[in-house]
Amino acid sequence: MYRLEEETEADWWEVEALLDLCFAPGRTALSSYRLREGVPTVAPLCLTLRDETGTLAAAIRYWPALVGGQDVLLLGPVAVHPTRQGEGLGGLLINESLAEARRLGWERAMLVGDEPYYRRFGFRKLSGVEMPPPTNPDRVLGIALKAGAWDGVTGLVTKAT
Repeated sequence: MYRLEEETEADWWEVEALLDLCFAPGRTALSSYRLREGVPTVAPLCLTLRDETGTLAAAIRYWPALVGGQDVLLLGPVAVHPTRQGEGLGGLLINESLAEARRLGWERAMLVGDEPYYRRFGFRKLSGVEMPPPTNPDRVLGIALKAGAWDGVTGLVTKAT
């Protein structure tokens, strides 16, 4: 049994430790981290999953960004503790947080990731949306949380102001 909760300030460093465990050293050098620097998270969408003992099993974070001056959610990172992978926890976090994003009125979300994995959640390669280098354009994926939300939205992904 897992407990799904909004990430709190007290969770921050424990989530950071999970991200360090799950991702390669130097993860903060990625272009998506430049877009997050000095920008607060979208707190209602940053979630943690804890087991019955209170141990952190998984976490997801979202940040605001802009594409062509339009608001967009930047999903990531999402991490599942290596001992809990394969249990569907990442999928649970993605589905729950995207549903909440829709309820909160967000129209579009994007991420940098593997399309074969994220396609099942509705993400597709974005044409005309450019992450700062050095990002592989084939890994820039988006989902419309409202029908047609990506129509005509193109340009460089920039930091939310």
